[in-house]
Parts: sequence; structure tokens; C-alpha cells
Amino acid sequence: MSSRTTFLLGGVALVVIVLVVVYLVHSNSGGALKVQEDGYGAAHDPAVSALLDSDGAIVLGKPNAAKTIDVYEDPMCPACGSLEHYYGQQISKEVDAGKLAVRYRMVNFLDPKSGTKDYSTRAIAAIDCVAADGEGPAFSKFHLALFTTKQPSEENGGSLSNDELAAIAKDAGASADVQQCIAKGDRVDEARDHAQAALAGLKKAVGQVETPTVLDGGKNVDVSDQNWVTKLAG
Repeated sequence: MSSRTTFLLGGVALVVIVLVVVYLVHSNSGGALKVQEDGYGAAHDPAVSALLDSDGAIVLGKPNAAKTIDVYEDPMCPACGSLEHYYGQQISKEVDAGKLAVRYRMVNFLDPKSGTKDYSTRAIAAIDCVAADGEGPAFSKFHLALFTTKQPSEENGGSLSNDELAAIAKDAGASADVQQCIAKGDRVDEARDHAQAALAGLKKAVGQVETPTVLDGGKNVDVSDQNWVTKLAG
């Protein structure tokens, strides 16, 4: 990824810089970036679990995963969608292999860009509902869909209703209880708190808040290097 969605906080000022590169060219390879492990899909090994921590972080992986990385995303962030489009399936493969676990930390600074002015928060609540059930494959499929095929357009003030989010969860294999949790917005207040904690944590870790951000041991990962997932899993 050669660009990110950047959110800078300074006093009462808020500056959002969005630059999305959907078609990226890497000088190292001399060619266009391709979808990595295209066709693999979401993580599907039953041994993969999803764990919702008390601070809102969601850990997707096997208990004995060799390495855990942190990924910060906003559900409305188009650059996050590009990251998942190009690398999400490769990440899923490494999660299934036990080489990586991913600690997802969701932020909501793009709420105002959505048509309902709260989509990011509601999507995080839906993500929390799915993660709390513990089913890794269902969470992985739901998460990947939210950031790729189902992501609303930020430019056009897009949004999805709670019922639409619940339907995506159903397609991902989530239980009826999870679908009800999403449809009723049961975790919205909790999701808002989790998002604010993630925003504060990311700003502390890297000095500013920008999505997507990937951290390995607290250090920024250069996601403009098309081999970044391979290097982390190696």
C-alpha cells in the first residue's frame, strides 16, 4: 500500500487526508500488484478461534501461532479495503497455517463520512458480536466481506443497516444469536468505547492515527512492500 487514510488530532482541529491507490505499481517488481493467494478466501481451519479481549481487540488465530501482529482499521476506510483486497486472503492462509495470528483493533474516526454518521461504530459492534462467539472461520469470513465486497463507499456517504450487517454475518456462518446481537445493535456502546481506546493506543504507539496500520512488536510494518505478509510469516 503506497498510501493510507490519515487522521491527525490537534486541539480542536481534525484533519482527515484520504488518498486511495486501487491500482498500485511497485518498482521492485516492475509490475502491478496482484491479489495475493487469490482464491484462498477467509481462514477456514476449525482450529482457528476469535477472541474478543476486554479492551476490544480481536485476536484471530491458533493458540500456538508463531507470531501475533496488530492491524488497525476503520470499517469505512477505503485504503483498509484495498489492504484486505490485496492481502486479506494471504493473511488468512498464514493464520490457518499457524504462522500468524492477527490482533484486530478497530477505530471509528470515519463515522461522519457515512450516510448514517455512525456506520463505523455500528460495524465495529457487529464485528464484536461475531468475535464474541469465538468461531474463527465465521469471524474471518465476515471481516473480509466487510472490508472488500460489502464495504460502503466513503465518497458517496455509504452505509449499511444493522439488518444488512446481520445478513452478511449469516452468510459468513454466524449463529442466530450473533445475527440478533447485530440486528439489535447490542454492542454499539461498547464498540464506541473500544474504538476510542484503539484510537488512543495507536496515537501513542506511532504518534498519529492512520489506517490501515500494521504493527509487528509495536513497530510499523511497511505495507507498501508487496512481500510484507510473506516476511512476517517467514
